[in-house]
Amino acid sequence: MKIYKYGDNVDTDVIIPARHLNDPDPKALASHCMEDIDKDFAGTVEQGDIMVGGANFGCGSSREHAPLAIKASGVKCVIAKSYARIFYRNAINIGLPILECPKAAEDIQTGDTVCVDFSTGVISDETQGKTWQAAPLPEFIENIVQSGGLLKSLKARGAAK
Repeated sequence: MKIYKYGDNVDTDVIIPARHLNDPDPKALASHCMEDIDKDFAGTVEQGDIMVGGANFGCGSSREHAPLAIKASGVKCVIAKSYARIFYRNAINIGLPILECPKAAEDIQTGDTVCVDFSTGVISDETQGKTWQAAPLPEFIENIVQSGGLLKSLKARGAAK
């Protein structure tokens, strides 16, 4: 598992550039994820890798394509200092696990080995021997994320077709 670390104010146009939004296929979006600030990301990211961001991660437009591109690329979760509220909600809606933990986002470095316990919110950096406490997602939101997103959660409960 690798860490991909980015700074403050990473906006949705950087996460998935608007010129690639014509193809709704999640894998196509993933192939262009982060390309304007990290040309190697799409070619090197693997299932289970973790993205770390600074403050206001996901600012910009309200498009759900940004968290979808991250999830489809194989990223296990995003840890950031803070999130733009619409990105936060869109991430939950599509089933991308996210945790807000300013100190962890600041301290975790590229190359570190990091483990996340989503049920408790504990983030452990095995490389540095550090542990941080993020607020765990509330149970009903955790259920949405574990179901793969809001629509899948509603379908599983028989509330949508």
